[in-house]
Amino acid sequence: MRYIGDFHLHSRFAQASSKKITFPSLEKWARKKGLDVLGTGDAAHPVWNKEVKEQLKDEHGIGIYRSKTGFPFVLEMEISLIYTHLGKGRRVHHVILFPSSAVLDQVIEYLLKHGRLDYDGRPIFNITSEQLVADLRSISQDIEVIPAHIWTPWFAMFGSKSGYDSLQDCFGNQSQHIHAIETGISSDPQMNWRVPELDEKNIISFSDSHSFWPWRLGREATMFELPELTYKNLLRGIRTGKGLAGTVETEPAYGRYHWDGHRNCNFSCGPEESKRLQGICPVCKKPLTIGVDYRVEELAKRPATYKRKGAPPYWKLMPLHELIAAVTGKGLATKDTWTTYNRLLAECKDENTVLLETPAHELARVVDEDLVKTIIANREQRIDVIPGYDGEYGKLKLDWVDQGRIAESSKKNEEVKQAQKGLRDYFS
Repeated sequence: MRYIGDFHLHSRFAQASSKKITFPSLEKWARKKGLDVLGTGDAAHPVWNKEVKEQLKDEHGIGIYRSKTGFPFVLEMEISLIYTHLGKGRRVHHVILFPSSAVLDQVIEYLLKHGRLDYDGRPIFNITSEQLVADLRSISQDIEVIPAHIWTPWFAMFGSKSGYDSLQDCFGNQSQHIHAIETGISSDPQMNWRVPELDEKNIISFSDSHSFWPWRLGREATMFELPELTYKNLLRGIRTGKGLAGTVETEPAYGRYHWDGHRNCNFSCGPEESKRLQGICPVCKKPLTIGVDYRVEELAKRPATYKRKGAPPYWKLMPLHELIAAVTGKGLATKDTWTTYNRLLAECKDENTVLLETPAHELARVVDEDLVKTIIANREQRIDVIPGYDGEYGKLKLDWVDQGRIAESSKKNEEVKQAQKGLRDYFS
């Protein structure tokens, strides 16, 4: 049976997260999105951990914690490690999955010996990545540590600002216990295939969502083909690839750190231009924030067209709200966008069904031609995106919509000119 899971998200106790996140809200929007299982997010935070224990139960002892209405969750958190290693300051984020609340309690006890857990859902510790993996494996070998959004500049294993140039440098003799990496919004599997060191690592994708809204939750996810939804089966999929059916990715250019640039200077560029500029912003003359595309080129040993043999498939999909907003020119959370979104979901099972399966002729019964074209183009990976950079999301470029707007604007301008001419003729 196929399950779509998002195992990297946050509670309302993480910085820059919605203060309205609850388990019922996560469940509600996961169902609308078309997700089958979620991570709990921030499982070690004391208040959120209390809510986990009160609201989610693993009645069958299989590592799957269900809400009162039966929606499944996996115990999960993200941790921020800030430390000095190999002569450089490091800031690296990891996603951690837990097999049981008993094991999670032991990890909480371990972490409290190194600092606090109550000030942020994503706590910070001065522990090396290598030491963390070794210590957690001494608690339980069923704990899984996954390098999070591995290419983003500021807090990632391969990040340009404080990361490493190799997985081996990051994890040392614990490298063999890293079984999978998370692509992050600004990269996709094919970009990661270019790095031979990752050949033996499975590639998974999750949203790193800081809210429950469907343009964030599940925007990236991993598909599993499993005989039964258990932690053991999920873990086997992540570690061996058996049962790993593919990933849902956004277009990498949509990510906030795909290209190099400076948000405050309104400047961005690709790797070749960055090299020509020697990494210096032409506006403020300070070093550019080097993005994912540049770092992949820097560490890649293979061409951009390289395909890993036997790799699971992946689908590059923009969230439905993004498509609607791009077509209408309205904001993501506006009434008009929600009206169109709800109309589509009323006719289809959920958002993923709209994005992946619903035929064009059925969509045409619900929404206009431009949006139908956009949904199909999204499905067929024919949407161009102006790359994001330095914390700015990329912007969709829809030629079929833009041309229509230009034509409509020209028509209105011509109508205004004719009206003005008519007035002049009347009074002359």
